[in-house]
Amino acid sequence: MKVFLISSNIASTPYSVYPLGLSMIAASLKNAGHLVQQFDFLAAGRSMENLTSALKEFQPEIIGISIRNIDNVNLLNEQRYIDTVGNIVTQIRQVSPAEIILGGSGFSIMPEEILNKVGADYGIMGEGESLIVEFVNQAASGSYPKKKIIRSTLKLTSKQIPSACYDAGIMQYYLQSGNVASVQTKRGCVHKCVYCSYPILEGPDIRTRDTQAVVDDIQNLTTNFGAKYIFFTDSVFNDEAGNYIKILEEMKKRKINIPWSAFFKPGGLTDYALRLMQETGLKAAEIGADAPTDITLKQLGKSFLFKDIIECNALFAKYNIATAHYFMFGCPGETQDTVIEGINNIKNLPKTASFIFMGIRILPGTPLEKLAVKEGMVKPGQNLLEPVYYVAPGIDRKWLEVTLTEAFKGIRNCVFPPDALDSSLAFLHKLGYSGSLWEMLIPGNAKRNRKKQNAQK
Repeated sequence: MKVFLISSNIASTPYSVYPLGLSMIAASLKNAGHLVQQFDFLAAGRSMENLTSALKEFQPEIIGISIRNIDNVNLLNEQRYIDTVGNIVTQIRQVSPAEIILGGSGFSIMPEEILNKVGADYGIMGEGESLIVEFVNQAASGSYPKKKIIRSTLKLTSKQIPSACYDAGIMQYYLQSGNVASVQTKRGCVHKCVYCSYPILEGPDIRTRDTQAVVDDIQNLTTNFGAKYIFFTDSVFNDEAGNYIKILEEMKKRKINIPWSAFFKPGGLTDYALRLMQETGLKAAEIGADAPTDITLKQLGKSFLFKDIIECNALFAKYNIATAHYFMFGCPGETQDTVIEGINNIKNLPKTASFIFMGIRILPGTPLEKLAVKEGMVKPGQNLLEPVYYVAPGIDRKWLEVTLTEAFKGIRNCVFPPDALDSSLAFLHKLGYSGSLWEMLIPGNAKRNRKKQNAQK
């Protein structure tokens, strides 16, 4: 069958992220013998006219829409993306009779609510590689599911998780918007952060991709697509079982050295691991610190203390690897005293960039939702498609915003609100700078980065 896959993501700051999940779905469908066309709404200029032209030319029998995010989880500058999906569905209905099926991580968080909101025909909750093939195969014989939402129970492992079918045209757009290409090494998350949906979406166990396949993807992206910067999309790159070490060792074995970045958890890192990271090109480490005091770290379900964040930061600094931390204020257990303590802890972190959020987006099925119900912030079963943010009882939101604004005013490497520099970083990408670019916020790094960029030109 002819299947038309649409990435509906429109977020482009601080840099655009290639629609990896969509391309993995495309790979599964192509491997099953179906004809697939990928379409990226952002790369197409968010143009309904371009979408219409592509649909008329391809004449699909099935249309899939991938939803990456519901909103930008920023209380102080909310941006919501589901209306865009609804507009895409409306446009499709005008030019195509094809069945429309939704999927992606954003959809899987609130499948019923989103399906009802946008008016598509079906949706796949969870991993879609096998279910989309089954859906299309049955559709080819004129059979469609009775249930509108198809829930995945199968968890793929190793070679079952396909390499992405990277689309050359779409990839070109993303390479021109920061040269960042995405690779996944594993699925699942063993951590128990109270606000996080990863264990719900991907399961509580780590399922690694085949090491050779992962590094093949990196070589494919650099050799055939011209990628100059790799971003590992895993929720946590440095898994406790050490599977990430195998990836780095294979990269070193193949003499791969390309700028890359990933999300890291404080703790468990060794000098051997850092040397491998340095030798393979790690340029910037994004650390999921999340809270800046021991009290709020514990309440978020973290397995580390703030001293571990300090030690992690120092280890990366030892190897001249830039770090960024993401901190949230208003966590469970937050008081005015912990706010002041947290501000001082962040200010005293050396050689790093910190992005500060106010409030935590409440997502269905998480322990934070249960706590919010208990504390009367939301009602049982409340539709959370309309964003609700957790701020600890007893913390006045206006006081918190003013306090954070004043505390971090004029401090270059402490960014509040977290999107305050998005337009500046996007401008640098247009000038040809690669990657996340927040490392330029770190004192002394901007000059070194300019020298590196000039040397590469």
